[in-house]
Amino acid sequence: MLADLPIAVIGAGAMGEAIIGGLLRNELVAADQILASHPREERRRDLAQRYHIRTTHDNLEAAKWGRVVIFAVKPQQLRRVLPPLRGAIRDEDLVISVIAGATIASFAEALDHPAVVRSMPNTPAQIGCGMTVWTAAPAVTERQRGWAATVLGALGRELYVDTETYLDMATAINGTGPAYVFLMMEAMIDAGVHLGLSRRIAEELVQQTMLGSVQYAMQSGMHPAQLRNAVTSPGGTSAAALSELERGGLRTVLADAIWAAYRRSVELGRQG
Repeated sequence: MLADLPIAVIGAGAMGEAIIGGLLRNELVAADQILASHPREERRRDLAQRYHIRTTHDNLEAAKWGRVVIFAVKPQQLRRVLPPLRGAIRDEDLVISVIAGATIASFAEALDHPAVVRSMPNTPAQIGCGMTVWTAAPAVTERQRGWAATVLGALGRELYVDTETYLDMATAINGTGPAYVFLMMEAMIDAGVHLGLSRRIAEELVQQTMLGSVQYAMQSGMHPAQLRNAVTSPGGTSAAALSELERGGLRTVLADAIWAAYRRSVELGRQG
């Protein structure tokens, strides 16, 4: 699907590197098909040595070179990055954004280019276990959608949705979701240490328990409430623990956090 297709990554930070690594790890492209831009020479040198790809400090060079041009800069940098690239991308080329809150319209208008894919990956993409939700502008052809699905699939699982408003919702769930999980992991590990476990043992217990629980949930196909009930014996330890979580308002706090992330994603889009 991507054979001999030049791919430019503008903003080769953590997520940009995840895309580069995923494409190469899955042998979807050759190293000489990738050109990555980054302002810092040290970062460019590191990427070139690690992946044997071409690098540049010039975003315009990257935009003109790629048939697929991937934007992975910080949301706050878009107003500075996009205007100098207006008109640089050919009509037959594809733009892919992995930037939280950045709308398709903001890219299409700033670049004067209608073929834009908007996506929301998450940090597990860095090890090929990400979850990416994406959508495409009407101008994106079926062939270009295939390019997008292949590129984003290199990060883990990809899910196409036909409504852009879902992207802000996805940002609050899969995009920001790892932060919720990491915070819960941290709290559980600290509680284990407080009980008297060594930090090493507490970390191993929490990590494997979370990993196994997710894998079990995915394979069982059961509703989470059914799974929770199955480990909650009357008057048992799980019942006691869950009572405290409900008393503390875990569900409400988590829902409020997700709504806050959603509102912030919408706000970032308006700022762009």
